Amino acid sequence: MQNFEFYNPTRIIFGKDTIAQLADHVPAKARVLVLYGGSSAEKNGTLAEVRAALGARTVREFGGIEANPTYETLMRAVATIRAEGLDFLLAVGGGSVIDGTKFVAAAVNDKGDAWDILRTHGSDVSEALPFGSVLTLPATGSEMNSFSVISRTETKEKLAFGSPHVFPRFSVLDPTKTYTLPVRQVANGVADAFTHVMEQYLTYPAGGMAQDRFAEGLLLSLIEIGPQVIANPHDYDLRANLMWIATLALNGLIGAGVPQDWATHMIGHELTARHDIDHARTLAIVLPSMLRVRKEAKRGKLLQYAERVWNLRDGTEDERIESAIERTRAFFESLDIPTRLSAYGLGTETIDGVIEQLEQHGMTALGEHQDITLDISRRVLEASL
Repeated sequence: MQNFEFYNPTRIIFGKDTIAQLADHVPAKARVLVLYGGSSAEKNGTLAEVRAALGARTVREFGGIEANPTYETLMRAVATIRAEGLDFLLAVGGGSVIDGTKFVAAAVNDKGDAWDILRTHGSDVSEALPFGSVLTLPATGSEMNSFSVISRTETKEKLAFGSPHVFPRFSVLDPTKTYTLPVRQVANGVADAFTHVMEQYLTYPAGGMAQDRFAEGLLLSLIEIGPQVIANPHDYDLRANLMWIATLALNGLIGAGVPQDWATHMIGHELTARHDIDHARTLAIVLPSMLRVRKEAKRGKLLQYAERVWNLRDGTEDERIESAIERTRAFFESLDIPTRLSAYGLGTETIDGVIEQLEQHGMTALGEHQDITLDISRRVLEASL
């Protein structure tokens, strides 16, 4: 097992009727900006609960953060904070709103070009405004990590950054707030969480026994509850488990001391930036093809995955690996998530543009071995047609 440091200061407040506890965790004299996405937070009563919990504090609101939060929108939030002297942020929504809030928190006191936060992947972030979150869509794990992905409409870029300064101080997780989510968003959340686990698990054997078993448990749980959580939107236990699994999938614990991949995400980001495909759906397109193209480099873990997750013990090694990959694809498809570029009207003509974007962003040596070249990324995209 590799050397590691594990640090996660985020307080989790989990369960029904927990939004009222904001009163205990937002400083009494805070000047708060509440950031949210569309109208759903207003319609389902979540914003009303947040307002009530914040009480007499100075509160301003900023809505309209997109499903892929854009630099252009977020810089308007930055301007609001600077103009009104606000000093605490509260994200109300899913991973996109929380990601956007992290960028805003880091950008407010940045003296240069705020896009450099993304260009340098957060390496120059030295401070950020404090913030918390109220999670309404389980998917990204952003509520308990220090990473963020932001898009820029003008240049069709989608870049990530991370910094220990942008951990949420706390996150409120009330599973009942997911009851009214559209089926598509719930399915996306399952696929997103599943792929987050795979990026940290399906690399090569590294002796992380606890991490492997923990990851496999999360994968098995997602396979078990994925279709159920869609079919039974008001089942509290199903929604509670999905919410907590999605958080655990990317709070740093299963990735501590083991190699990580993330090539699927890097290619997926470019597909979202260029073609506006839901983030989770780009992952479902890329992951099965990535596993197939990288079969030899990932052979040991693919066999472990086949046996422990899909209970595949018979046949040759290649047969078990192939079956595990196909079952992965079938799982995404069972959630009504297409796994081919052609399902989105995209063909070979899209590949050159994605490869150019990867090269422009320095994504030329990806994966756990840093050996996924642009040629290999091209093969993955070709296998995804």
